[in-house]
Amino acid sequence: MTTNNVEKHRRPPVTAADRAVLHDADVLVIGGGPAGAWAAISAAANGAQVVLADKGFCGTSGATAPAGTGVWYVSPDDDARERAKASRFRLGGELAEQTWMDRVLEQTWINAHQLAEWGYPFPVDDAGEQRRTSLQGPEYMRLMRKRVKQAQVRILDHSPALELLVDQHGTVAGAAGVDRQAGDPWTVRAGAVVIATGGCAFLSNALGCNVLTGDGQLMAAEVGAALSGMEFSNAYGLGPAFSSVTKSLFYNWATFYYRDGSAIPGAGSSHGRGVIAQTLEIEPVFACLDRADEQIRGWMRQAQPNFFLPFDRLGIDPFTQRFPVTLRLEGTVRGTGGLHLVDQTCATSVEGLYAAGDAATRELICGGFTGGGSHNAAWAMSSGFWAGAGAADYARSQRRIGPGGKRRLLRAGGAGLRDGGGHASYDSNEVIRSVQQEVFPTQRNWTRDGDLLGDSLVRLDALWHRVRGAAAARNALDAVRAREAAALVATSRWMYRSAQQRTETRGMHRRREHGALDPSQGHRLLSGGLDEVWIDRLAVPRSAHHVQGVTA
Repeated sequence: MTTNNVEKHRRPPVTAADRAVLHDADVLVIGGGPAGAWAAISAAANGAQVVLADKGFCGTSGATAPAGTGVWYVSPDDDARERAKASRFRLGGELAEQTWMDRVLEQTWINAHQLAEWGYPFPVDDAGEQRRTSLQGPEYMRLMRKRVKQAQVRILDHSPALELLVDQHGTVAGAAGVDRQAGDPWTVRAGAVVIATGGCAFLSNALGCNVLTGDGQLMAAEVGAALSGMEFSNAYGLGPAFSSVTKSLFYNWATFYYRDGSAIPGAGSSHGRGVIAQTLEIEPVFACLDRADEQIRGWMRQAQPNFFLPFDRLGIDPFTQRFPVTLRLEGTVRGTGGLHLVDQTCATSVEGLYAAGDAATRELICGGFTGGGSHNAAWAMSSGFWAGAGAADYARSQRRIGPGGKRRLLRAGGAGLRDGGGHASYDSNEVIRSVQQEVFPTQRNWTRDGDLLGDSLVRLDALWHRVRGAAAARNALDAVRAREAAALVATSRWMYRSAQQRTETRGMHRRREHGALDPSQGHRLLSGGLDEVWIDRLAVPRSAHHVQGVTA
């Protein structure tokens, strides 16, 4: 594995002249979704003083909070768990690892029981048993915020982190950001940091995803962290054209139609998303949930009430009337790429930095196939729990509890925060639109093509260097949007460079000119770097290829 040298830029020290609100902690958790909440609770349970900083309001922001989600909750029956692992192992191109799948299944089982003890209202079946295979986001995250507060965690709401802090040795030692409501900068000095900022959905307006812009991955890459599986990032959510809801389970009962009212052949099959993507490139696609009977309709409204809100507001009956649908890019939120983890504590490749949830790679349990829904929910519970405990243990072992000791703290952020030599700051919204033009079109990103990947990267590389060379944002609040824009550019480049290197079709990564799986490419692709993106190969442990009933 190649060791990536951190790209050098001026790192100013943290000083009293910054006039930031200062907090000291053993562990700083960045992100307040399920992974961040579990990390904060776990770190506190391990004796750490914890600060949690959320871009939004912890408990209401992110992809989970406004919607329901399945959970990869499987009883501790050997046959049941082997079947659960084998199915995902095949779909993911045999890149998942049995050890990690076993750990997640067991930890999710334990954490779901913990949720029940905390009072989560799981539904009860006819036999009086709780059904713990799904969670309603509002109730789940309301409970998690309550438990975070009960754990004596200091919550910084509406306080996006802008950059990580490192000491003179390059060890992560906190972060700096801004309180969006007060306009005040903040600094947290910490013994360890957990990145739980979610994935990157490129501001596509998918439900709950517009706070998920890859900020944590950018901050981590600026201190030298590696990512993994970024080619598995072309997840598109299906939903009404007039709504941000991309929960797609109910479309199993849908018929899809052309504009003239005739049914689209194959659109409702296992490969139907590709058929819909191809059709949308030519003309609108319509859907109707006309294959659901009365019993299924009642279950749908109970299971996902927010799915129906846009229809009810517009007076549309989705069971009897056709409505236009679209595909919204959900990128690494529903994909599997994210920060590379080096051990079972969810440590990254940078000392003092941990990652959890969608910010971390889910290849370990999903391989190259989407972890959307149940697997990502289980991963958030489990990786958050482990990352929090690992960060607490690290902070304690390094005796860095307290105000940072004698360490000299430096600011590690780059684009949007440091002057790159340009005369003016960049137009963040224009940069965002430029990235979206490269990653939104299904012609470029659903099924990839080597020539089109190269074509996009020419523009994306130039865009990054323009961003990197611009003047800093005018103030801390402007810097929030500037950093989001920079993170979108960085993510798109890791994503497309990784896709270039995987010259095969595996999992959700599809190459037009390489339509088959290549057995010689059963490895992971690591990526990183900013001014120069690097790609490296990492062998998958042999134990990954011994899921019962499956041989590589």
